[in-house]
Amino acid sequence: MRVFVAGAGGVVGRRLVSRLVERGHEVVATTRDPGKSDGLRALGATPAVMDGLDAASVGEAVARAQPEVVVHEMTALAGFSDLKDFDGGFAVTNRLRTQGTDNLLAAADAVGVRRLVAQSFTGWPNPRTGGPVKTEEDPLDPSPPAHQRRSLAAIGYLERAVLGAPEGLVLRYGSLYGPGTSVASEYAQLIRKRKLPLVGGGRGIWSFLHVDDAAAATAIAVEGGRPGLYNVVDDDPAPVAEWLPYLAEVLGARPPRHVPAWLARFAIGEVGVSLMTQIRGSSNAKAKRELGFVPIWSSWREGFGAGLA
Repeated sequence: MRVFVAGAGGVVGRRLVSRLVERGHEVVATTRDPGKSDGLRALGATPAVMDGLDAASVGEAVARAQPEVVVHEMTALAGFSDLKDFDGGFAVTNRLRTQGTDNLLAAADAVGVRRLVAQSFTGWPNPRTGGPVKTEEDPLDPSPPAHQRRSLAAIGYLERAVLGAPEGLVLRYGSLYGPGTSVASEYAQLIRKRKLPLVGGGRGIWSFLHVDDAAAATAIAVEGGRPGLYNVVDDDPAPVAEWLPYLAEVLGARPPRHVPAWLARFAIGEVGVSLMTQIRGSSNAKAKRELGFVPIWSSWREGFGAGLA
């Protein structure tokens, strides 16, 4: 098939392009940065420079590609670190999930593309009440922290728009780890310097996903599977109190300090405290059952040790 990957220069996009090419697909891979074109070409794709926030740019790129499937992997989160200004750090990504999604959908419709696959996110968008693990049947958090509201609204917008397409699939990725991710870079540096503490009881539940598993699941969705919403995570949702000390051990760092929630709020804000103490994990049962998704790294417990490098 001819597949158009928007946002192919990102950490998941590059792996997805490589996987699709290996599976025999003809891939048009977009990037905002002309300097990344040679790298995408080396993966076997046809590069296209495109600004996802420019409707004309998107329309021209899709019209030129004439794809059968369009994949939305556009984000702008490099260097994000300020949890107190969560929505500020997500501002461009939020526009890509709203305006950028509209641009892609319009361009796809203009050339008759029916199948659309888009990345979303699970974890902090889940409701922070009830059981520790949520499914696709659970709504998005109805009362998120104040500084996450715009970002959660953008996720909701993307999901509704893509699921409204004739063959729209939304993949809610778990917290990504692996080469090029924040877990392997920013988190690792903070942990080594003992600047990423265990807040409160560390009861926030995280569901992780290796970037190679994100690419594998997305390739499956490109090729088949029923339209709908899927949590794409590993098999092992776990509280911060378990995974953070383990990651420190894997990195050869000292155990994280313990900080009470009231004190941490001054440094990382309400959003940071929520991530550490309140968020819920996600079930991958539907993705396994309906997409045939089987993660390479079934648990972060093995993945952190072998899958970060």
